[in-house]
Amino acid sequence: MTDTKKQETQSTQEQLASAISSEVIIDLNKVNKWYGDFHVLKDIDLVVHKGERIVVCGPSGSGKSTLIRCINHLEEHQEGSIVVDGITLDKNLKNIDHIRTEVGMVFQNFNLFPHLSILENLTLGPTWVRKMPKADAEATAMTYLERVKIPEQADKYPGQLSGGQQQRVAIARSLCMNPKIMLFDEPTSALDPEMIKEVLDVMVELAETGMTMIVVTHEMGFAKTIADRVIFMDEGDIVEENEPNEFFNNPQHERTKLFLSQIL
Repeated sequence: MTDTKKQETQSTQEQLASAISSEVIIDLNKVNKWYGDFHVLKDIDLVVHKGERIVVCGPSGSGKSTLIRCINHLEEHQEGSIVVDGITLDKNLKNIDHIRTEVGMVFQNFNLFPHLSILENLTLGPTWVRKMPKADAEATAMTYLERVKIPEQADKYPGQLSGGQQQRVAIARSLCMNPKIMLFDEPTSALDPEMIKEVLDVMVELAETGMTMIVVTHEMGFAKTIADRVIFMDEGDIVEENEPNEFFNNPQHERTKLFLSQIL
């Protein structure tokens, strides 16, 4: 990395760090989850502050995706507590519905409705869940399509867009719900290499707005640029976590060192 690039990355990290609040917005305490006999999350403790950007990495099957899917109750944990925006996630359906309106989720495979136009995909949530008037929802949708730099695609259908464009639509769709937290589950893993940068650029811009973000990804350059903390998971445990410079340059755990040697 050049000195100029290092300075730019350091400057970005300093700007992001200044946006972190003392307010805790996500609190996981001794969270456990099993799939049958498979113990996928083991006594997970994690506190996330408002405005914090966290990157979660680790090998396949380490529990990364399950962790963030538990935060908006797409997966149900069996032990421990999860509190999001002051609300405890339990079997109370009203609590679950409330959290899902405050937590945006971007998946690997876009999950857009193929029979709806891009504009219709973006306005569906605000009109049905937020009860927003159609005209207001469409104006909001166009605002976010402009933010992700594809307003000209509003009348097309998902199948007419590239993978990178579809993922940007998926990000815009989540933002239309005005979430307090954004979760990303390996958002670039299904993309061709030339499309990855356009999605990461949008995510960097989103991070710079002060959005609370948890991102599961193997894009370590992205982690170095935007993360306040990098978390490494293996076999259901949080093995190591640190700010990016220390995490990448001075890993403490042998398993972390091996992982980084394989992907960097």
